[in-house]
Amino acid sequence: MRKNLGKILIGLVAVVVLAIIFLRGDQLEHLVKTIEEGAPLFLILAVACQMGKYVSQGAGFVWCFKAVNARLPFKQGVKLVFATFFVDTIIPSFNMSGTSVVMAAASRDGISSGQATGAALLRQVSINAGFLVIMVIGFVVLGFARGLQVGWVILGLVAVVIVGGMVAAMAFAAAKPDLLLKVLAPVIRVADKVLGRFKKKPIDDWVKQTVNTYAQSAKLMTRNQADILKELGFSVLASVLELGCFSFCCLAFGMHSPEAMICGYVVVTLFAMVSIVPQGVGVTEAAVLVTFTLFGIEQATGMAAVMVYRAIVFWMPFLIGAVVIQRTKLLAKTKEAAR
Repeated sequence: MRKNLGKILIGLVAVVVLAIIFLRGDQLEHLVKTIEEGAPLFLILAVACQMGKYVSQGAGFVWCFKAVNARLPFKQGVKLVFATFFVDTIIPSFNMSGTSVVMAAASRDGISSGQATGAALLRQVSINAGFLVIMVIGFVVLGFARGLQVGWVILGLVAVVIVGGMVAAMAFAAAKPDLLLKVLAPVIRVADKVLGRFKKKPIDDWVKQTVNTYAQSAKLMTRNQADILKELGFSVLASVLELGCFSFCCLAFGMHSPEAMICGYVVVTLFAMVSIVPQGVGVTEAAVLVTFTLFGIEQATGMAAVMVYRAIVFWMPFLIGAVVIQRTKLLAKTKEAAR
């Protein structure tokens, strides 16, 4: 956990260094003025959209549990949104630490670990699928309305491969668990050897248990397809609201290019997903700034928009999640479950 917190702090320093590298002294002063002059109404709307996203994700949690024949209160679902975000950030486990939070919280309500695991993994699939839906629709609309450069088409295809691959892998785990375990066996053996050198526990039992548990939960989900569709709808809505947050941050600083907004949102979300740095802190900001520059957006303006956006979508839920974790006392159980 300390190691990942260190990475977050390094990422924060990287953002500051990034501003110094990209902007000269006079432009740094211009950046500060640009942030100060951001349109308050648009910034308020950006925060409102992002909070709406968390409400939508909380509702999505409710339907995830309904899909596995379990009941989760809406208030608990919203708390889990922030708790899983915090734990996924500080405990490196390819976003699987959040599953441990869900299991720890569900056990308090008498929900079985199998149901909780299925619900948590369904949420991971739906979040990725929701982003994919919005990205494809956005690029298609831009393609017909204004046309897209080859580079952005390639970016879209890369995103489809990465995010679609995540969704397909989890669907494969649900449909053919034994076959998936056979395919993963060589990779797991190598991982166990590497972990052994660092005196860490092997992961083969954990992988087998996770895949089999999800496959069992998937059988319940097939009987509750309407609940799954409702949950997917909330995930799509969450992505729409987050795109709205990004767009309002752009509008607050005088950026009006739909192409820059949609492509910038895809870049910021994609880099946050795949970066080895927690939530892509530092890396994401640099990638989006380069994207804005390609659209001819002034560097100070682009930097102001992305810094404010990241403050809303990363630092705000991270701090709220820290408070939620502390008050619900789930972190200790999460660490134990994540081992």
